[in-house]
Amino acid sequence: SGGHYRPPHCFARYKSAILVAYRNQEKYLRHLLYYIHPFLQRQQLSYTIYLIQQAGTGSFNRAKLLNVGVREAMKDEEWDCLVLHDIDLVPENDYNLYICDEYYPKHMASAVDKFQYTLPYKSFFGGVSALTPEHYMKMNGFPNTYWGDGGEDDDIAARIHLAGMKIVRTPPHLGRYRVMDHNEETETQEPWRRPPSQHNTRKTWKADGMNTLQFRLLSRTKHPLYTKITVD
Repeated sequence: SGGHYRPPHCFARYKSAILVAYRNQEKYLRHLLYYIHPFLQRQQLSYTIYLIQQAGTGSFNRAKLLNVGVREAMKDEEWDCLVLHDIDLVPENDYNLYICDEYYPKHMASAVDKFQYTLPYKSFFGGVSALTPEHYMKMNGFPNTYWGDGGEDDDIAARIHLAGMKIVRTPPHLGRYRVMDHNEETETQEPWRRPPSQHNTRKTWKADGMNTLQFRLLSRTKHPLYTKITVD
């Protein structure tokens, strides 16, 4: 219930909140839930899956939704780890542990099939990542000002460095992910490009993030396989 699980026969060593920014992607959601629950249970984690849904039809703001997810999830539990997860990615290797690195933010999706299992560029921090609540607050969370697609991952990578941390990556043979419904034909015609950033992260990171987060909580409901948080 509510997407919460703890192993019945042992004491879980780690508690991880899985946060998914969401908007009307029912098919991807079914796929992800089908794969991710058995995957996480085999790792004997205590975890909850949170779906953070943006109300209305305005442009999508993934980064701000994840900030909301962190704030709401921390009301439930002293989580060891916050795993920020794109809805269309499924892990391929059981040894890709959904736990945090003790010292630094961890980029988990280090080898995605869409990018021929390599990083699209050196500072890439998209897809799936794991941060402790301390890491998250140290970098002031994610920016709230990225409306529409793309760009926020680079801002986040910059924030990590500006906050005096560095990115650690899951080794590529473990950090393998498959993109659901990935269309290889369009990919070969159109190489993936890094979105240009319209933000000066160095100037804005301390004034745009968890310390300036504003939203209206519309509902919080427990579904059989996830907790859904809807916000305006």
